[in-house]
Amino acid sequence: MKVLRKVIEIDQERCDGCGQCVIACAEGAIEIINGKATLVSETYCDGLGACLGECPQGALKLIEREAEDFDPEAVERHLESTQGWHAAEAPVLEAASRCPSQQIRVLEKAHTPPSTSRTPVSALGHWPVQIRLIPPNAPFLRDADLLVAADCAAVAVPDFHGRFLSGRVIMIGCPKFDNLTEYVDRFAEIFTRNPIRSVTVLSMEVPCCSALLGVVRKAMEKAGIKIPLEEVVIGIRGDILETRTVAAETPKGLQAPQGVRP
Repeated sequence: MKVLRKVIEIDQERCDGCGQCVIACAEGAIEIINGKATLVSETYCDGLGACLGECPQGALKLIEREAEDFDPEAVERHLESTQGWHAAEAPVLEAASRCPSQQIRVLEKAHTPPSTSRTPVSALGHWPVQIRLIPPNAPFLRDADLLVAADCAAVAVPDFHGRFLSGRVIMIGCPKFDNLTEYVDRFAEIFTRNPIRSVTVLSMEVPCCSALLGVVRKAMEKAGIKIPLEEVVIGIRGDILETRTVAAETPKGLQAPQGVRP
């Protein structure tokens, strides 16, 4: 049934697909589809406009029009269907063993070649590496220094392994095309389950990559912890454009889980 009410409107011309609005929408009403923010259903939008201030391009606004009424029960079903993997639903190692790309592996360190050798050495110490494929209780996450990287960064930086990967656990993904709400949930569970020592967010200079830092900060807020956080912005030619320490405060009333460093 349609009623006269406020609902979000997205200017597709202004939208650059950064995904900040997706993170801000607790009801999951907005998704990135074909590189643009899209209202997936009027029934998921509560019309309160929590996403408005998160859009750097000013592509969002609330308008009053006839629309399907907000349905909180439909929202709950929608969120349940998009949460993805949960440890309570399936043992992690058994689930991962069904697909070779998801098999958890701790890799042996490669032997460093003689200084005269030009053979590159891999610094990768685990598998898988995709954010969506790494289960929150993977053994290599404990006491890890996380490198959360846009997948384009590994292509742009010629000495990616030596400069960024050595000594870190890497998790890569694309904030433009992947489900950012799922990212937030995954990282929040990782931060809750594991004593993570630090997080470095490696993003590209393109606008859509700015959502990656927001995902990590939102996940820390959701988990109720603070972890040393640094952002490194990479240019499309592989140069470092900016490196900065990011404040990650623990929300009031929440405490870091036992064993997790503040």
